[in-house]
Amino acid sequence: MKIAAMTMVYRHYWALSRWYAHHAAQLGAENLFVLSHGPDPEIGRICPGARISVVPRDGFDYFDRMRAELMDRVHADLARDYDWVLRSDADELVCFDPEIWPSLPAALEAQRVPVVTALGFDLVEQPGDAALGAGTVFSQRRAVGFSGHYSKAVAARRAIPFHLHGVRVARRRLAGFPFHMPRGLYLAHLKYANTETLGRGNAIRMAVARGPGVGLPGAGWAEADADADAFYRRFAEKEDLSWEEAEAHAWRTLSIKPKRNERFSVVKTRALKLPYRTSLPARFSWQG
Repeated sequence: MKIAAMTMVYRHYWALSRWYAHHAAQLGAENLFVLSHGPDPEIGRICPGARISVVPRDGFDYFDRMRAELMDRVHADLARDYDWVLRSDADELVCFDPEIWPSLPAALEAQRVPVVTALGFDLVEQPGDAALGAGTVFSQRRAVGFSGHYSKAVAARRAIPFHLHGVRVARRRLAGFPFHMPRGLYLAHLKYANTETLGRGNAIRMAVARGPGVGLPGAGWAEADADADAFYRRFAEKEDLSWEEAEAHAWRTLSIKPKRNERFSVVKTRALKLPYRTSLPARFSWQG
């Protein structure tokens, strides 16, 4: 079985280094495809052996739509040669519980659906955590908050447009299109795991969202610093549960009753907010 993974990035070097290391270990560097938003030789240094393509960075009109359409086109090309195409942002890792799956390829090979959705969580730096050093991020950050918003479609068997964290389907198929979230497959969102790099990333987000153009990203980018501060405050207030209790409740809640958005003809996870946090078990520490 052949599996490709793809992402698009602009100067998010730390996150990209983790995306590359994690997915190269599971899939092989030669099966990773990185779209560089503007020429950047540093990306080649971070991702040796990956297939790197440069996308002109010459405007931000309708930024999210442009980015999604570009990735859909690349996805369609890859789908001709690969059994599965995995898609995530550079600060997202598709990972798995080693008590359930021996590898990421094994988890995907077992699925008999056109699209796989992963249970999402934010990995969060906590007060007193040491600065990140060498080694996997899961060995250095353990605080987790499960998230409906980040429980996203992550892989597809064929070319299909990804939209609004789900997939866009023909209207006649909207009511019956299969939604499947395998137990033990996760999307780890690293944005809040490294406060040192978060500030630099937020500066880029705010510059794009506040710059000239139409159809630019919304308040989450335009007020990125304030958004991050609010996230950390909310996370600190969450109830602390065991992994077993938190993961089971999150999966039972989010793996059923997907949102079938008639306006955009999209099937996706409900963006529910869950009021608890937990700690990633030590058995995950070799990933990330």
